[in-house]
Amino acid sequence: MAPLDGTMGPLLIGVIICAVFYGVSLSQMYYYYTRYPRDPMYLKVLVAAVWCTDTVHQAMISHSVYWYLVSEYGNPEAVGLLSPTIIPEVFFQAFTGLFVQSFFAARVWRLSGRRPYIVIPVIALILAEFSVAMAYAIQALSFSTFLDLSKIKALSISINAFAAAGDVVIAIVLCTILQTSKTGFEKSNLLVNRLIIFSVNTGLLTSICACMSLITILALPNTFVYICFFFLIGRLYSNSLMATLNARKALRDKSTIHDTSLSLRDMPASAVSANLSPFSPKLTRDHAQSGIAIRIDTTQDTQHDDQDSQSAKYGSSDKHGAEAV
Repeated sequence: MAPLDGTMGPLLIGVIICAVFYGVSLSQMYYYYTRYPRDPMYLKVLVAAVWCTDTVHQAMISHSVYWYLVSEYGNPEAVGLLSPTIIPEVFFQAFTGLFVQSFFAARVWRLSGRRPYIVIPVIALILAEFSVAMAYAIQALSFSTFLDLSKIKALSISINAFAAAGDVVIAIVLCTILQTSKTGFEKSNLLVNRLIIFSVNTGLLTSICACMSLITILALPNTFVYICFFFLIGRLYSNSLMATLNARKALRDKSTIHDTSLSLRDMPASAVSANLSPFSPKLTRDHAQSGIAIRIDTTQDTQHDDQDSQSAKYGSSDKHGAEAV
């Protein structure tokens, strides 16, 4: 039997960290509903659904720790048993991942100009992760000890592998789309670079956490260290969703720099249309599929000699740009 430091220790630490991130997600949800009251109803429903699955998951893992450390206190054999809620929590974490990753897949679909060959691999990874998680949880419900879980260890490994792969692919696709949307204007390119960094960061933590869970289940199979990282994946998904939704106002505020205005009206769901400008030869309609709206205002001052005109004309304005809907 593994010592408590390698079993109940990681389990307790994982639940505490999850509780902290749960509190962060609650504050982000409050901020979202108060700052974005005009968001589409489907986004509000999505946030509410993620909150529900997140809340149930947090309650279940908290009950698991209580069961091991309080209800079964003094019973050393309980360490090797599966608590009543430690397997059902997998269902709710799977739905959290499905909701959040589907949101990012929809963003890829819109920003890519609705190209099926780009979004289909992303959807395939999301469905694979969800399906494997469901299969793992359904089979594990019939088990009573952690030793029994070794029979479906391959499914546990696959869950983490698909989770990491899905997040990495989403980040790569979004970064590629944003990179190809650059117009050649220095200030707008600077903001696009910020968006690329933001896209990477939203999927970075979940990918690292899934990889750590995968590594520890292989390197430390007789401990609960992998469970600690597995618990955190769902909480990181909910926080990445809320961070993406709540960052829109800040990104819009930073988008207006002197004469350059870049609009991110709805990062998750942008319908793109472009009016191409002769002053931007590098901009093509393929680049306009990025969901980024750029407007460049230039002013040309001219003065005519009094012999040609009785008055001077100033402030002839030429406005051009590519604007997304």
